[in-house]
Amino acid sequence: MHIEHIAIWTRQLEALKIFYETYFAAHANQKYTNPKTYFESYFLTFDAGPRLELMQRPDIEGTQAVEQQVGYAHLAFSVGSKKEVDRLTRRLEEDGYKVVGQPRTTGDRYYESLILDPDGNRVEITV
Repeated sequence: MHIEHIAIWTRQLEALKIFYETYFAAHANQKYTNPKTYFESYFLTFDAGPRLELMQRPDIEGTQAVEQQVGYAHLAFSVGSKKEVDRLTRRLEEDGYKVVGQPRTTGDRYYESLILDPDGNRVEITV
């Protein structure tokens, strides 16, 4: 058994797609649109692991992600080296994305940083 995909609701479908394509080498399928419900989505595929589904529909209520809450906490992307964690974190910060955790070695010995995607979802960048 394995996780096939994880889904995220958004109000800025194209911006999120471009973010994950640009910084995490995602490949998007052709956008799916249901004209009856106005539902739109992309499936993003990565080199390994589950796909990420980005979904949008005008009647979905809610707010941006908050600092911490019960439920899903973050997505984590392994980039292969400490040097790449540092490089990608710096690039995201220079491009105006919020870094909420600078690169560091955690108590459980992971080297990681933590940034927010355009919707405020937490994204870990790790070795």
